[in-house]
Amino acid sequence: MKTLYIKNILSLALVLLFTTTSNAQISKAEIRATGLTCSMCSNAINKQLKSLSEVENIEIDLNTNTFVVTLSDSNSLQPSVFKEKVEKAGFFIGSLVLTVSPETIKNSSFIVVNDKENTSKVVQIQVLDKGYVTDKEFKKLVKSYKNSTTFNNNNEADFHVKILN
Repeated sequence: MKTLYIKNILSLALVLLFTTTSNAQISKAEIRATGLTCSMCSNAINKQLKSLSEVENIEIDLNTNTFVVTLSDSNSLQPSVFKEKVEKAGFFIGSLVLTVSPETIKNSSFIVVNDKENTSKVVQIQVLDKGYVTDKEFKKLVKSYKNSTTFNNNNEADFHVKILN
């Protein structure tokens, strides 16, 4: 009886292991910030990003105001977290490029606006929504995607992305 009970529990555990869907996982985020004028400005953003427990490493390029954030494997962060942290430091995102798995794109709130085929294990995507690109770029994007009902709704839970690689 006890052996049958253990076998049932192990079977249930295996079924749960193979049927659970993975969270949206971002392995790397490349954030180009706007409005920075000195190294103290970049330090403010760096401090905000480091406050996320999922952050493993941050590389900063002061020439391009780019922050390359490497994240832990078990994170479930959304692009809105990066926007929130950069804005909390007093700046804005000019560009946000994420490195994700193809499954992340399929199983998340990402809406792909280009039909670029990708067969690699990791995909680079750029978030195109307001607040994730410069205002000038966003005005161009609105014209480009004027027929897209989801792009024009400005739903903050949806992230319109372009596959880069």
